[in-house]
Amino acid sequence: MVALTPEFEELFKAAKYYPLATASKAGDPNVVPVGSVFLMDPQTIWIGNQFMNATVANLKENPRACLYAWGPDTKGCLKIKADVTVLESGADFEKMKEMVKARRADLVCKALLALKVTEVYNCKSGGDAGKRLL
Repeated sequence: MVALTPEFEELFKAAKYYPLATASKAGDPNVVPVGSVFLMDPQTIWIGNQFMNATVANLKENPRACLYAWGPDTKGCLKIKADVTVLESGADFEKMKEMVKARRADLVCKALLALKVTEVYNCKSGGDAGKRLL
């Protein structure tokens, strides 16, 4: 398992929206912007699913994803690859429902996407673009 460094954690938390890419078992790609993203610890990212039907279908077939962390207030850009577990019940799912509700009361969380970080890459333009960082 890979753990984000404190510097990478700071960069990650500075982003506001995160493009999340998945693919079906057959390789059909899908990407969606997500905002209910929580860095739970240096190895674990939780995402609340309110609208992502194609994303969840892909993850049930192919439990891998790529998350992009960048924004105007970040100091760099990260591409994070992860193994994903989709949870639709249990204590962690209930906790995610409350976290989503606390952030935006009008949203209903249908699933928790629990990401375990496996690789981190630089995605900032320049000579080190695409370089594996972790």
